[in-house]
Amino acid sequence: MTDIATLESSILAEIDAAASEDALEAVRVGSLGKKGSISEQMKTLGKMSAEERQTKGPLLNGLKTRIADAITGRKDILKREGIEARLVNEQVDVTLPVRRDPLQAGRIHPISQVMDEITAIFADMGFSVAEGPDIETDYYNFTALNFPEGHPAREMHDTFFLNPGESDEKLVLRTHTSPVQIRTMETQKPPIRIVIPGKTYRQDSDATHSAMFHQLEGLVVDEKSNIANLKWTLLEFCKAFFEVDDINMRFRPSFFPFTEPSLEVDIQCDRSGAEVKFGEGDDWMEILGSGMVHPNVLRAGGLDPDVYQGFAWGIGIDRIAMLKYGMPDLRPFFEADQRWIDHYGFRPLDMPTLFGGLSS
Repeated sequence: MTDIATLESSILAEIDAAASEDALEAVRVGSLGKKGSISEQMKTLGKMSAEERQTKGPLLNGLKTRIADAITGRKDILKREGIEARLVNEQVDVTLPVRRDPLQAGRIHPISQVMDEITAIFADMGFSVAEGPDIETDYYNFTALNFPEGHPAREMHDTFFLNPGESDEKLVLRTHTSPVQIRTMETQKPPIRIVIPGKTYRQDSDATHSAMFHQLEGLVVDEKSNIANLKWTLLEFCKAFFEVDDINMRFRPSFFPFTEPSLEVDIQCDRSGAEVKFGEGDDWMEILGSGMVHPNVLRAGGLDPDVYQGFAWGIGIDRIAMLKYGMPDLRPFFEADQRWIDHYGFRPLDMPTLFGGLSS
């Protein structure tokens, strides 16, 4: 066997033995690279005579071509084998459960859901939504709402007071959403029909109270509103929110600085079972406070109480969410427990509507 045949046989054996593309590349460099075995043979042609070059030149060029073709063929085989190995190792077990789509896995917090439910009900009655700042002045939070100096609500143990602002006015984290009533009356002429959902803050914390909680305020101001309108509005709201055909309500005299007369509202319920049922039974449960807007509050809003009158009410959103959906403790509302939100949360696209059912 000639030297060229021996070299070819050796290189072909190395090509066949290459088990990976990296190993095959090493064979290519060792044979066809600048310092490879075939390249070294090609360098010797310059020292040969013309007759020797005519004989050995074609042999080396043919060897070079055959080795390059062999390397290309082996490379194709290794690529196919690699793909087949990946198909075996990376195959998907279709018998396993598919991971839930984010749209299906996500949940709307019950507070957000109940806010949307309440807004849908009052929007159907012709109310618009109003908002205001969480940090209020002492004037809007207390004085304009007829809270006298020395009222217990102005004490440090009930209210979060902040450092005075640039105008030296006392600042507080609002204790109710009622300041938005004054801000609305200052900028909007009657008739006014608004609901005011939002966060409020008081120094209280237990199973049914939180230092930060959610409240919804309602306000109607015009020239003819009266107690009968207030009762009808709250009755229709409770029937729609608790999704019952009929419900009995009880109005009890109370006192709030910003309403006169003031009324506490109880609704009929049955507490005999594991869940509270509304619209039936012999029990009563207080759910909100209400009343006719005090003349001093109308004056603070820039309205003449001899011309205009109105009614207002306030509901604790967290509390009625607990009542409607059977949540025993308020504190998990703010603990970010994924198990709790999976259980009590709502699917993202289940938007509450009166015609489709609020909680369906």
